[in-house]
Amino acid sequence: MKTEATMVIEIKSAVEEDMIACGNILNDWIDETPWMPRVHPHDDVLRHYVDFVYSNRCVLVAKDSDGFVQGFSATSSDGFVTGLYVAKSARKDGLGSRLLANVKQDFSDGVSLWTFVANTDAQKFYSMRGFHEVRRTDGDNEENLPDILFSWKPSGVPQ
Repeated sequence: MKTEATMVIEIKSAVEEDMIACGNILNDWIDETPWMPRVHPHDDVLRHYVDFVYSNRCVLVAKDSDGFVQGFSATSSDGFVTGLYVAKSARKDGLGSRLLANVKQDFSDGVSLWTFVANTDAQKFYSMRGFHEVRRTDGDNEENLPDILFSWKPSGVPQ
C-alpha cells in the first residue's frame, strides 16, 4: 500500500535528465503490452527522448517525493500530444488525468492525439475527459496498427 509520503506527486516541466526515465516508462509500456510491436530497440527509444523529444516537445513530468519520474506527457507546439504514459506502479491513481489536465491548461485552444484501436483503455480514458473521435486509419503508422485521432476543444470552441 502506498504511504502518504509516496503519494505526493509534483507535475513540472522536464529537464534533460528526466528523458531517460520517460523513455524507460515508454519502453516498459511497450514490453508489457502484448499487441504492441517493438519497432525500435530500447536504446533507440532512450536516444530519441534525449536527442529529439526534449528539444522539440513540451514535456511535463510527474515526480514523486523522492524525485523519480512516475509519468510524463509530450506535446508539440501546436497542441498535438505525442505521448502520455504513466509508470505501471503509479497507474489508476489519477496521475494520467492530472498530466492531461495540465496539457489542456497549457494548450487552451485544444489538443489532439492518436491512440491505437487496440488500446481500449486509452480510448475510454480520453473519451471520459472530453475527447471526440475525429477519424480512424487502418494502420498508417510505423507500427502498422489501426489507430484513432482524438481531439479536445474547450467548451465554446467549435469541434
